[in-house]
Amino acid sequence: MTTLIPQEAHVPARTTYLVLFLCWLAILSEGYDLGVMGTIIPALLKDPVWHLSPLAIGTMGSAALLGTLFGAYFFGMLSDLMGRKRVMIACVIVFSLSMLAAAGAPTPSIFSVIRLIGGLGLGGVISAAATLTVEYSPAKSKNINFALMYSGYSLGALVSALVGIAFMQAYGWRTIVAVGFLPIVFVPFMMLWLPESLDFLVAKRRMEEAGALANRLGVSLEWAVNNRRMVDHKVGARDVVIALFNRKMASTTVLVWITEFMAILVIYGLGIWLPQIMRKSGYDLGSSLLFLIVFSLASAIGGLFLGRISDRFGAQKTIGVWFLVGALAIAGLSMKNSLVVNYVLVALAGFGTVSAGLIFLGFIPSLYPLHASTTATGWAVGFGRLGAMAGPLVGGLVASLDIGVFWTFMIFASAALLASICILAIPDKAPRMTTGSAGGDAPSARKVAN
Repeated sequence: MTTLIPQEAHVPARTTYLVLFLCWLAILSEGYDLGVMGTIIPALLKDPVWHLSPLAIGTMGSAALLGTLFGAYFFGMLSDLMGRKRVMIACVIVFSLSMLAAAGAPTPSIFSVIRLIGGLGLGGVISAAATLTVEYSPAKSKNINFALMYSGYSLGALVSALVGIAFMQAYGWRTIVAVGFLPIVFVPFMMLWLPESLDFLVAKRRMEEAGALANRLGVSLEWAVNNRRMVDHKVGARDVVIALFNRKMASTTVLVWITEFMAILVIYGLGIWLPQIMRKSGYDLGSSLLFLIVFSLASAIGGLFLGRISDRFGAQKTIGVWFLVGALAIAGLSMKNSLVVNYVLVALAGFGTVSAGLIFLGFIPSLYPLHASTTATGWAVGFGRLGAMAGPLVGGLVASLDIGVFWTFMIFASAALLASICILAIPDKAPRMTTGSAGGDAPSARKVAN
């Protein structure tokens, strides 16, 4: 019997960079959308019409993240059934339109509902962009390319802080939110130039379409067929679910979900409340937003750095160690430090939370069979959204109790520490069916005769 081992694909650089850039634009847009709450919290607390408490703002901040919970589950599976490209474009349209609508919301309740609807698109775009980026990257650079793609999230949050510094005092928080509509201009370019997943087309037996796309991209169709390992039946939802929860994979899935929950709790908790926490520590509005800029910029740079390290030394250990570094940095922020030390600690916190978290997202598909990789990523992201909802609420609750910033930082540090423990505990027994998957452990191209 001959067993096919996935082959190494030759992916032309132009194809890799095109997919990478378009997915980066989608994630940049998402980063602005989710980062904007952290930027506008100081203005919302002073809004003379809405009269919001910190806990109420925390609830509003969780609204979009609740939407991402359902969006990640629904769109994650839909992309495995209908295609990555269509789902990603639909998601960008949904959350862009929602930002324009939220800017004109007359009440906090309507604002929250609109943000929840936009969150549906935010939840779906991550898994589709992640899968396309990994699929169209050479094996040796999958982690670094994923890090480049997902650096858009941190840069989007950074852009929201810069826009806030430049325009919020003069034009108000609604203008900052409305800017989030601009990514709608990216949609025509995605429709024209973003390729569909070859793996998806082969899985659906759309071989003529797959062949035409492979020729246009300069990618071997044989590679796609061998990687897919054509099955005797059409892959359905039941097959996808079984791949996540069978006897060998159940413990892996549980640990992946816990890690994602804790990581996202820290990322969104700090991302939303860091400026306000630093204001309570004595910094003015401009300085507090600078901490968010340092956090976001370090997260983007750190993703590239950790991506290169994980390509060289393996993703699992790299992620676990840097979550630990993030936990220690966040705990350090609870102490009385100089301004320079606080900037360094905030930068390390960005490295050890957002950067480590984005490498973890790229690592998840490598743990599962091809036919379930996008769903596995989407469902992990969906479970992580429970942590995303908890993060803003935790920050808002602690701010409402007015017990100081110490416990806020220690709660987030504890969550990062638990994420480190869980990622290191994931067993190395998953069926790695893609060559050079984001974890960097796939076999070389060959055929093995039994």
